[in-house]
Amino acid sequence: MGKQNALLAEIENHLRLTARHLLKFDTEEEVLQYLADSFQSRLNCYFVGVILKEENYIQPKAWSGGDTSLRQSLPLEVDHCSTTLFTQSITYEDASSGEHCQFLQLLKNSHVKTWFTVPIYDEKQTYGFITIGYNKYITLLELERTFDEFGQDVASAISLTKRKKQEQKRRLSIEFISKNLSLNESMEKLVEKIVGQARKGTSASFVGLYLYDEENNYFKLQPPSYGKLIKPEKILVGENYVLKEYFPYLEITNGHELTVPLTMDLKTFGVLHVEKENGEYFTEEDLETLTVMAEHVSSLLRNAFLFKKEKDQMKRLHTLLDYQQVLIKKTINEEDFKGITSVVGKMFNRHIVLFDRFLRPITYQHEQKRRNSTSQLEMMSELNDMNSITERRAIDLTIDGDRKQFLLWPVNGGRDILGYLALENRNDELDPFERLGIDLIRNIYSVQFIKQKLVMDTKTQVKDSFIEKLLTVPIEDKETIIEYANLFQWNVFSPHRVAVLSIELESREITTGDIVELQAKKTAAFEHVKNKMSKFDPNILFAKKSDGYVLIVPTEKEYPDEKTYWSNLSGKLLEWLDTGSICSKGKIGIGGKASQMEDYHKCYKQALQTLNVVMHQDIGSSYAFFEDLGSYTLLHLLKDTSEAKYFMQNYLKKLMNHSTDKNINLFKTLRVYLEQNGSIKKTSEKLFIHRSTLLYRLEKIKEILDLNIDDSENRFNLMMTFKLYDLSHFNRQ
Repeated sequence: MGKQNALLAEIENHLRLTARHLLKFDTEEEVLQYLADSFQSRLNCYFVGVILKEENYIQPKAWSGGDTSLRQSLPLEVDHCSTTLFTQSITYEDASSGEHCQFLQLLKNSHVKTWFTVPIYDEKQTYGFITIGYNKYITLLELERTFDEFGQDVASAISLTKRKKQEQKRRLSIEFISKNLSLNESMEKLVEKIVGQARKGTSASFVGLYLYDEENNYFKLQPPSYGKLIKPEKILVGENYVLKEYFPYLEITNGHELTVPLTMDLKTFGVLHVEKENGEYFTEEDLETLTVMAEHVSSLLRNAFLFKKEKDQMKRLHTLLDYQQVLIKKTINEEDFKGITSVVGKMFNRHIVLFDRFLRPITYQHEQKRRNSTSQLEMMSELNDMNSITERRAIDLTIDGDRKQFLLWPVNGGRDILGYLALENRNDELDPFERLGIDLIRNIYSVQFIKQKLVMDTKTQVKDSFIEKLLTVPIEDKETIIEYANLFQWNVFSPHRVAVLSIELESREITTGDIVELQAKKTAAFEHVKNKMSKFDPNILFAKKSDGYVLIVPTEKEYPDEKTYWSNLSGKLLEWLDTGSICSKGKIGIGGKASQMEDYHKCYKQALQTLNVVMHQDIGSSYAFFEDLGSYTLLHLLKDTSEAKYFMQNYLKKLMNHSTDKNINLFKTLRVYLEQNGSIKKTSEKLFIHRSTLLYRLEKIKEILDLNIDDSENRFNLMMTFKLYDLSHFNRQ
């Protein structure tokens, strides 16, 4: 009995000394191994084991002495062990045979005579337990309280070592931040070091930084990151600003994710986010590690982010200014829009379409790849029903069979809309620099539109002056004409044919008697045809002269068949007039060929005479050649003589006056009667009047002229008079 008491006293004394000695160690491993070795050697135990709870298992963390079979049977699931192991001491005498516990069962089945367990816990956490075994029987009843106190002391020592370890981590983390992180580094390099340190401190499978973008209202992953990301790279915030809604494990442990906020001046600007795989969970220690990092890197990251943002903005501003310089050079050196649109396509790396003010495509560009005219026609079909656009709007265009959405802006010149700029919409809001770029580009296009208009107006004035000098007799300044011809790269010495086009508005365009409005419509129709002609064949000189429009065509283009050529050209002219925004029709008089400067006036007069005939005679065509006019070819030489004027006055003046006064067109009636070779039936059908009405009119004509219109000689004279009238009456010049 005395030996037993001495042993118990030695155990109690050793437990107290050991508990005090444990406080001297810095690491958990040192504490646990010292504990196991001291019990085993000084108290002559058969074995000592320190078993800690890790997640859902109990694991042997330190072992000293024999019975390795017991150690090899571990780990065990916590759910299969008694909870009493973690709350109070248990001896071989206390173990209930009725309680199912795999660990206690292992002790019972071992060869140990005496064993006991001591729980390791404190007020905050339960760590596990210590198990001690002897090969002989000893009495432990009086040491239960001592065992419990010792377990608490060990728990305090473990907690202390954990705090020391955490403090060491904190110190190392702060040292790492102070030594390795600098504001002079790039944002990417800074993030890379922070991510690496966070991974090292938490053993996470993924580590990343999300920074908040205020303009777009989302959290965006800031590269680089470590591991495979499960969350999306962009997390939209919406109207709910509660951070935990988007990062559920915000400062919460025991999960496979963990997030700590990055704050500055009480404002969250991002988060440090980590994840684990294979059922592993984050601990309070991991949370403290990340919190320490977040506290010390937040200001550095925020300043780096603002510095990077300012640097990026300056870089983008310089890039925008560089593009502006390139675009200005394009407006100076180029007359069209292709070069500008090519640069704009490179700026935005998107489809770019430039329209004129009638919403017709001018240029289309994407990554310096021009599309064909088919694409433009498809785009026009989408825009036919659009009204004038005064601000940005979204539209759908069909390009090469693909339907795409575009954003459309007007290009203004003062109060006038000059055209429209369309930029492919990729469903992302344009940032301030992109919006600034759009405004800059619209101004550049506006300048080019105005410049193009000024150039065209100047060229038109020069061309009109040139045409006026060329078609005048006598030619006073040949040198000036040659200079003008060189300006237009036009060879005045090569043979050309001169033609004249007359444009007449359709009846539906003549809604008022306003002469200014009607003239404006005719001018718009001419501008439309001129634009088409410049694209169709820039070698054809096309200009306005007085009330008509002159075409001067190189005779080499008529080869091999001049009739076929002019049939095709007149067809194009009539088609352009018919399909323009102003509905109109045209007639063409084609004069002779000019081989030298002095010939142009004569050929122009021939074209005018031919146009007069086409306008007044039903020749079955909208155009005619001077040389095909028959008697007109001879009569045009006589039309300006006094005899011709007397001839017309003697036969037609009374009839024309009567037609004007009485509102009965006897002038036209006689002409149709002569053209139909005196046929009553054909004439009445042509004039859409009754036979008796025609007979009445013919009698009236005979009475006014005092002439037998059925006499062949009189008919010949009258027909000649009408032809002279055709040649001299219309468009005197």
